[in-house]
Parts: sequence; structure tokens; C-alpha cells
Amino acid sequence: MSSILASVVTTTRTVTASASSSPSATLRATPQGGILEGANPSQYDSKNPIILFIIQAGIIIIFCRLLHYPLSRLRQPRVIAEVLGGIILGPSVMMRIPGFRNAIFPTAANPNLNLVANLGLILFLFLVGLEVNMRMFLSNWRVALSVGLAGMILPFGLGCAIAWGLYHEFRNDPGTVPIKLGVYMLFIGTALSITAFPVLCRILTELKLLSTSVGVTVLAAGVGNDVVGWILLALCVALVNNGSGIAALYVLLVCVGWVLFLVYAIRPGFMWLLRRTGSIQNGPTQAMVALTLLLVLTSSWFTGIIGVHPIFGAFLVGLICPHDGGFAIKLTEKLEDLVSVLFLPLYFALSGLSTNLGLLNDGITWAYVIGVIAVAFSGKIIGGTLAARANKLVWRESLTIGVLMSCKGLVELIVLNIGLQAKILSTRTFTIFVVMALVTTVSTTPLTLSLYPQWYQKKLDAWKRGEIDWDGNRLMPEGGDSSPERSIEKMKSTQVRRLLVYLRLDSLPSLFTFITLLGGDRSAVTTKVHKSKTELKTVPEGVASSTDSIAIGSNRPLEVHGVRILELTERTSSVMKSSEVDEYTYRDPVVNAFRTFAQLNNVAVSGGVSIVPEDSYAETITSLASDHFSDLVLIPWTDPISTTEMDSTIDSLSSGTQDAFIQKTLETASCNTAVFVNRGFGGSIPIESRSLSRTLSGISLRSRREAPTPPVADRSHHVYFPFFGGVDDRVALRFVLQLAQNSNITVTVIHFNTPIQSGFSKGADVITEPARVVGGHASAGHLTINERVDTETLYADAGQDATLVHTLRDTLPPTLANRVVFVDVATATPISDCLRHARQEVGQSPRNAGDLIIVGRGRHSRISESLEHSSNAEMKKTLGAVAETLISGGVRASVLVIQAGGRGLDA
Repeated sequence: MSSILASVVTTTRTVTASASSSPSATLRATPQGGILEGANPSQYDSKNPIILFIIQAGIIIIFCRLLHYPLSRLRQPRVIAEVLGGIILGPSVMMRIPGFRNAIFPTAANPNLNLVANLGLILFLFLVGLEVNMRMFLSNWRVALSVGLAGMILPFGLGCAIAWGLYHEFRNDPGTVPIKLGVYMLFIGTALSITAFPVLCRILTELKLLSTSVGVTVLAAGVGNDVVGWILLALCVALVNNGSGIAALYVLLVCVGWVLFLVYAIRPGFMWLLRRTGSIQNGPTQAMVALTLLLVLTSSWFTGIIGVHPIFGAFLVGLICPHDGGFAIKLTEKLEDLVSVLFLPLYFALSGLSTNLGLLNDGITWAYVIGVIAVAFSGKIIGGTLAARANKLVWRESLTIGVLMSCKGLVELIVLNIGLQAKILSTRTFTIFVVMALVTTVSTTPLTLSLYPQWYQKKLDAWKRGEIDWDGNRLMPEGGDSSPERSIEKMKSTQVRRLLVYLRLDSLPSLFTFITLLGGDRSAVTTKVHKSKTELKTVPEGVASSTDSIAIGSNRPLEVHGVRILELTERTSSVMKSSEVDEYTYRDPVVNAFRTFAQLNNVAVSGGVSIVPEDSYAETITSLASDHFSDLVLIPWTDPISTTEMDSTIDSLSSGTQDAFIQKTLETASCNTAVFVNRGFGGSIPIESRSLSRTLSGISLRSRREAPTPPVADRSHHVYFPFFGGVDDRVALRFVLQLAQNSNITVTVIHFNTPIQSGFSKGADVITEPARVVGGHASAGHLTINERVDTETLYADAGQDATLVHTLRDTLPPTLANRVVFVDVATATPISDCLRHARQEVGQSPRNAGDLIIVGRGRHSRISESLEHSSNAEMKKTLGAVAETLISGGVRASVLVIQAGGRGLDA
């Protein structure tokens, strides 16, 4: 007994001594110096996991972005780069490097990465639900139902067939749980029949197919396909997570009850709060964003605890959110960047990390890879094509619809990840289906472009309108109107009757003024009399009542179509705007202001919004000009200096982008095109930024009231037009005379006669340096003679120009004779003299509504456009030598540069 007691005392003393001997080892704080004290930042610490998470997220995001850049040139969606990035970082490539997994992606750190990725997935499925517009499905329900069902039933059946082989071949792979063949068939059939609606929207938008019959059909069918696919997936997960069939039935019933609760209990109260806070009209308030996110998380939590995946609850909340007033778009704008930049790459990279191409290591496995890809393609393409053909679409349209419906994309990967987490799929079968999803998604865009190219779309549209037969032979005159009035109008091809205007917020005031002048004088309107007064008043026979006619001009009014072009980006909100462009146009303030103003100023007006990639701006303008049979396209020029000072120019272009856009538009123009450089036209003067001075403090600057701008008392404009010759100048001259029909305009036309000498070069007959200002006076340019041509051609061109000028001068109507003056000037330095006369002509009436200089862009008979000795070579290349000289020369007037195109080339 004493020996036992002695040993206990000895043990106690030993433990006490050891504890007291090293108190610093147990009580010492964690080193705070980090890498400065030798800590390894890539070593996982469960108490501080954020350090390794930042490293993982940074590697994934950078890797995916680098991959996306070359793939975007091939028109591939970003999800392809994200999955490929995960595959490269995973066991297929990078994890074969010794130590890479343990250093960067240790197994212990996976739960944290999964948690953030799945939170992002919940938010993303909420955005997918927001993107789904059920009105698109309901308005096209017949074709959507037939194409959507056919596009699901056939691939579902083929999927069940191939699932039999997959089940018996790979069911014993590690990482799976025993499940019944019926449940396995349901999952494989769902995986092969689903369509990636978000990726489909982006492809349709990028290929500009949203407004076509193909785009409308695919979108409407995709909405139904998406909703049914998620319901099937919820059923499948419920069956897997619940051992008995009765439990799965209860889960589905509870899920249906939750859907009804959201639609009929939550949505009405949610809509009431949105209207109460003004969130529908003005965008969601911060409180409503918080409430919406709480709904998303609550719904996800509920569907998760009843045995259905949490993403289904998030998708349902997205479906019940309204699209009225652009609420869904504005809410998406507040969430999308964080989700798409941070969360989604993590999720899809995790899909790649779970993909091991090394498991595809035998012939039977590769046979199933090919078989799954063939089933995915054939089921969707055959089903969608036959259903579309049954709805009276032509074969090529129907086949394009089938190809588009075969797009799998990111939704397929979400389904596959759910199957992997539920242990329905092994890593081997998961890899097989990931390869299928990549192949079908990558193939969608090139197959669509080959089946439904731009030229075929134009031919099909013309055929459906009855303008051509199937072989392309025209059945009716261009313009779609064979009436006598249209024939007379064609004879008067020099008149601008149809105008296409590129609308920008910063250019609206000057465009308003310009269109008012082009619309001509407003007809006199008699004084109105109240109808109750006219009823009491008798009118003698033979005397017209004052209310019988409100004078309307006998001439047809100017027709103007305004188009506002917004950039299509990778953001979901941008795609949503494009898919709902009609409603967005109805709400757009720029288009509405333009439409209202034009209607009140003797102009027939229409307007629209186009949302296209930045490199397609010029193509969009050219296409719209052709569709509207425009006589003139008007493009405002934005001064890059003023753009940086104005916050309102949200849709203006940078200097380099603007030059490229206008140059491409002028190269591909199908009609006359004008570029308008505004410098106070209409009385609008750029506001100078206020700055502090010695006499102003910050307080006095804020408290000082700005004096109201007085109205423009003198509404007159003086137009100066230098005529050098050439097709552009001939078109510009006729336009000047049409503009002069407005009684507020006076015009000076100066015909510069350049001497013709033997041996002048063709296309660059006289190279004239831009004028230099020395001591307030312009110095003369000099002539350089290059490449010799036939002098008779030069004389013929000069004679044609002179004849046109003299004919128009001698046949001026009396109403114009007092306001239009023609002057002939002989000169050997035309551009310098042009600048000198411009300073004499314009800016002489500082209180008027602004002066205007109109010039041809540059196809002059005897004026060069050499880019040498220019203060702004890019502007000279874009607008021409004469316009660049006038703008750079400090002339106090706006400048309109005209280039002939289409019928104008015959002028």
C-alpha cells in the first residue's frame, strides 16, 4: 500500500514539475509575424483557413481568366474555361506533380472551398430563376411545349437505354452507393435531357438570334425545359435520399406545398412591399435586397432539410420575382459580378478537380464516352428538329433549333455534381459525362453558325416577307412598296426622307435641334376654339369653319428612326436586357425623350434599343439603315475631353473605339452617312467644371447659386458649305439646299476652283498641307504633284461639279434666293482658304442658335487626304482632311461631315 502511495506521489510531482518547468510552451500566443517568423502560408490551419482559401481562389480565378481569353475568341462561353481550368488543376494534369495537392488543395481544406462554392451556387441558381421569364413561355406556349417536350422525351428515353449499360458496367466503382436501376435511369435520363438555359441565352444574344423565329422558339422551349429538368432532378434526389418510396412521395408533396406557398402566400406580400418601397420603378432598395436574399436562403434551407437539394429552393425564389419595370434586371446587376467572378469559378473548378481523365483508360470506357456524346446529340437534335418542323418552320431553321437545344453547359455540370455528391455517379462516370458536356457546349456555336449564317437569315426574312422567291429572285421593288408615290419618291433620290439617328445621351440636345431644322418649317396652325363655343356659333354657307382644318403640310413628313446602342457584355443583366429588349426600349428614357420631341416637331418617328457587342456597333447601324431603307445615317461625334468631364455620358465611346466604329460604319455604309461634331449647336454650351480660386472657398462654391440660362432669342443658324467637288460634296450640296428650306437658316456656298494642270495625280491630285495659324493668320499650304493621270478626266469631273453648282444656283426657288448665296473662289491653296472663309462666315452672331459647317468627307476631285503634317491624324483619317482642319483650327461652329453611299454614289 505504501509503495502504491509513493508511486502516486512521485507521478504527481513529476507532472507538476514538468508543467511548471515549461509554462511558456503552453501559454505562449500564436506567432503573429506570419512569413516573417518563418510560417508557411500554404499550410492549412483549421483555426485560420482564410489564408489558404485566398491562395486557392486566386489561383483558380487567374487560371480561368487566362484560359477564357483565347477561348472567347472562338466564341466559347466562360464555363468552358472554368471547367478546363479545374481539369488542368486536378488529378488529370497538375495534381500529378508530387506535392501539388498537399500544398495547394489539401483534403482537409476541401470543406471550406466547398462551402463557399455551394453558397455561390445557391446565388447563381437564384439568378438563373431571375433570368427565366415565364411570359416568354406563356406567349409562345404551343411551340414551346411541343419543342420542349420533344427535346426532352427522346433524349430521356435514349438516356434510360444507355443507363442500363452504364449501370451494369460501372455500378461497382468505388464512391457509389447501391441504388435501384430505375432511379439510376431517372438520373441519367434527366442529365441527358436538360438544356443549359443561361448559356443558351448568351449564345443567342452573341449570334444576334434573339429576335428571329429560331431565337424565340429556343428561348420559349428552353424556359419549359429548364423548369421541368429541375423538377425531375428534385424527384431523383428525393428518391436517392429516401430509402422507401412512401418517404419520397412525402418529400415531393411537401415540395409541391412549398411551391404553392411561395406563389400564393409569399409572392403577393413581396410584390406589395416592392411597390410600397418603389423598388419596381426605381430599382430595389437595400432593405428589399436584404429581404430577397433572406427569402433565397430560407427557401434553400427548407428544400435542403426536406431531402431536396438547396439550389431548388433558390431557383423557385428567382421564379417568383417580378420582371415588371426591369426589377429582375436591376436586382441581377447588384449580385451578378460577385457571383460570376468569385463564386462560380470556384464551383466549376471543383468540378474539374473531381474529374480524372486518367480513369478513361480502356476501350469499353471510351466506347461509353462516344455513346453518351452520340445520345446527347442525337436525342436533342432529332427531337427538337422534328418538333420545330411540325410547327411549320423550314428544315434549316428546325435543325438549328435542335442543335441549340443540345447545349448542356453549366446546368449539366451542376446536375452531374449533385449526382457525384449523392454517390449516384462514380468518379469514372462523372468524368464521362463532363467530357460529354464539354463537347456539346463547345460544338453549339460553330454548328449554329454553319447551319444558320447571316446571309441565310437575310434571305429567309426576305422570302417570308414575299420580296423574293426561294431561289433569290426579287418579286417586288426594293423597299417593299410598288405604289406610284414610292416611284415618284425614288426619282427624287436627292431628298432625305428617311433618317436613321444613332442616339446617345450626351448628344440629344444638338440632335433635337438638327432634326427640327431638317423637318422643315412647321405648318401654321389656327387658333383653337373650345368645342362648346363652336357649337353655339353658326357658320354662313361658303365660309370654312376655323376648326375644319388644322393645316397639315401636303408633303410627307420626315421619317426618323432613332437607335440607342448599348454594349453587350458577359454580365447576366446585359443578356436579360437583350432578351427583353422590347420592354427595355419602352422604358428607356433616351428613346422616349427622342420620340416625344420628334413627334412634336413635324417628324414621323420610331425608336429602339440594340444591345450588341462593341465590335458589332457598325454592323448594327448598317443593318438597321438597310432594314429601314434610310436615305441618311446621322452619327454624333463625342469629344473625348468632354466625355471625361461628364458623368452622364454612360453610353459614350472612348476616343479609339469611336474612331474605329465610325471608320467601319463609313466603310460598310449602304446609304449616305453623316458624322455630326457638336460645338454649341442649338444653343447648348458645354458646362465648364468649377474650380476653387483665391476668392472662393469650398463652402461659398457650394452655396453659390447658378444663374438660370436665358432662352435663345435668335433661333437662326448660318450654314457654311465649302464645295471642292467629288461625289461626297455633290451629295452634301443637295443636303444643304434641303436644310435651307427651313426659314431660320441662311447658307453660304463657296465653290473653290482649284487649277488643273497636266500630270495631276489620280485620287491625290493636289496634296495640300493643313493650314498653320501664325500670328492669328492662316499660312498658305503648298501643292505637290504625284502619280500622273489623264487630264481629260480631271476636266470632266470639274465640269460636272461646276454644272451642278450653277444649275442649282440658277434654279433656286424664290423662297431660298434671299437666304442662299453662291460664291466662286479660284485658289491654289483650297484648304487654307476654306479655313479663312470659315472664320469670316461663322461665329459672327454669338447670340444665335449655333452655326454649322457642312463638308464632304474627302472623295474630292483635287484635294488630298494625306495624313502628314496633321495635328490629329486619327481624326483626319476618320472625318477627312477638310473637316479635321476646320475642327482643329478653332472655328466656332459645329461640323457635319457627309459621305455618299448607296444611291448617293450616283449623284
